[in-house]
Amino acid sequence: MNKVITISREYGAGGHAIGKRVAQELGVEIYDKDIVRETVKASGYEAELVEREGEDVSKTGSFIKSICAGSAFYPNTQDAIHDVQQAVILQFAQAGPCVILGRCADEILRATDIKALNVFVYADELHRAVRVRELTGVTDPAELQKMLAKKDASRRAYYTHYTGKRWGDCHNYDLSLDSGALGVDLCVKLIVDAARSGE
Repeated sequence: MNKVITISREYGAGGHAIGKRVAQELGVEIYDKDIVRETVKASGYEAELVEREGEDVSKTGSFIKSICAGSAFYPNTQDAIHDVQQAVILQFAQAGPCVILGRCADEILRATDIKALNVFVYADELHRAVRVRELTGVTDPAELQKMLAKKDASRRAYYTHYTGKRWGDCHNYDLSLDSGALGVDLCVKLIVDAARSGE
């Protein structure tokens, strides 16, 4: 397997669990929180700030940043964090085959001509709500629905802001997988088989 695999995912669709299993099957590293850790080291920003600004941006935040861009009174930490994070992702990808989760990795690698298998994992709201309930302990359906909507809106805005493309659009990915309909096991198999093709 000579490819890097990037996995973008809707909140609660199981992208992390799928990515972890894919990495285990292929015997490669998976990078998620490691990107945060290395970005903290390289940038000097607090881990909490990098975690918050490193993949999510609200529509309001994006609008305010576009208005204030270039203002000496409004230093854009998110852009600075994104730049460092981009360098970290490139460093991981150049080190060899691996799985990278989120953070516009598909477009970062595409822009630098690093060959990658780009995957998007999604699911219906019910499957995602069940998974998020298991992960967070939140049981109120309205609250779960709100969490899903908010997280996805932030990821969508972040991706569009930094790539100019539409998050989740099948044209941006090699594989778009419905983990709710297919199940985690089949998603893992399809990604592993795609990654191994052409070996």
